[in-house]
Amino acid sequence: MSQLTRRGFAGSLLGVAAAKALGAQQGGSVGGESRPGNAPIKITDLKCAIIGRNPVVRIVTDQGISGYGEAESAKPYLKPMVLFYKPYLVGEDPTNVAAIMLKIRRLGASKPWGAAISAIEIALWDVAGQAAGLPVHKLLGGKIRDRVRPYGNSENNIGATMTMPKTPQDYAEFASKMKEAKEGYTLVKMPIGFHNTAMMTAIPNTWYGSQWHGRAAPYMDRGLMTERGIDNCIACAEAARKALGDDIGLAFDCGPGWVVKDAIRFARAVEPLKLAWLEDIITGDYEPYPKPQVFKQLTDSTSTPIHTGEELYLRENCMELIETQAVNVLGPDPEDVGGIAELKWIAEYADLHGILIAPHGIFDGLFGVAAQVHMGAALPQNYIAFEYAKGEPEWWYDIVDGLPDPVVKNGLIDVWDKPGLGITFNVKAAKAHLSDEDRTFFD
Repeated sequence: MSQLTRRGFAGSLLGVAAAKALGAQQGGSVGGESRPGNAPIKITDLKCAIIGRNPVVRIVTDQGISGYGEAESAKPYLKPMVLFYKPYLVGEDPTNVAAIMLKIRRLGASKPWGAAISAIEIALWDVAGQAAGLPVHKLLGGKIRDRVRPYGNSENNIGATMTMPKTPQDYAEFASKMKEAKEGYTLVKMPIGFHNTAMMTAIPNTWYGSQWHGRAAPYMDRGLMTERGIDNCIACAEAARKALGDDIGLAFDCGPGWVVKDAIRFARAVEPLKLAWLEDIITGDYEPYPKPQVFKQLTDSTSTPIHTGEELYLRENCMELIETQAVNVLGPDPEDVGGIAELKWIAEYADLHGILIAPHGIFDGLFGVAAQVHMGAALPQNYIAFEYAKGEPEWWYDIVDGLPDPVVKNGLIDVWDKPGLGITFNVKAAKAHLSDEDRTFFD
């Protein structure tokens, strides 16, 4: 494992200077693009296309370099929001990432509306890395680690081929399949409680409340659980833990929706299982408020680690969770929180307060994985793992060049050192998957 030292960091800065000087002498850039005399680089266009279901951002420059960012597949409606920021970017130097973000970051909002800003930020780093001839992790301060740990989520590993688990037997089967996954995960996460509607409605009278029907927003069900509901959650957790064995860590995505007393009962009941964490059990997905004082009541009541943060946007909205030590694990999504540099700042601040980091990212796509790898390489030692995203549909793997094959080996991803994010589109193959509306995306 590489260590970040003062000498190593200074060396990386000297390397940047030397690379730029060499590029100027040779009349080009170390990133392989034509940049006569290291001429200033400017943004000429900001584009967005829906490829599959993922919004993809492209930043175009006058030096032939393009940078890409990707938002999660659950947000195909983001395209107009991305294009809203075009006037703020065109004409700017894309390597001045902080200055551009200072202009636009205040115009975003909590999940899902921070995703457009976040994808733009990642695309800016992609351009900056290519322009400097350096991998993004070098621009973030350099590698703390040479390999990054992804954790598997049963919702995107096997949820597409099996109905969501409802019974302890189902949970054991899901856990067994995660154990057999080709990625060799050392940590996996499964949905339980109000994060799994199929489970909560499989038996009657699971909670004192009615189920939302029709076109409801995600995760609207909430309320006090019955004894039957709590017992079923405990039994399902125990079955999953037993099936996984002792060599694979287990976390549960729980809500939002639990009342505090139920959350405390459940967290205490599963303490013998030595879970990695319970996620979003009070508030969470698509809720624009973290409720730190409520989370702290839960966290202080159990030895089971408590996790939240995927819906949060910007460092300001993580501060109270961190400063009051309201959770044990914080999990912002780089594609929602404002980008990879924003999450790194949050991780550094969390580390000062003894809080761990496990970023969200289930549907962030292949460019999302690349961003997570570079970011994860540079995060401090409170970093656990990031939530692994797959290319969906499968043809995504045919239109992106540069990923290692396989991406995950024995539960880890080797950090690559190619400039920028280190991956790009096979344009000819990708064009076949563009809609008529987006047919000029690569032009």
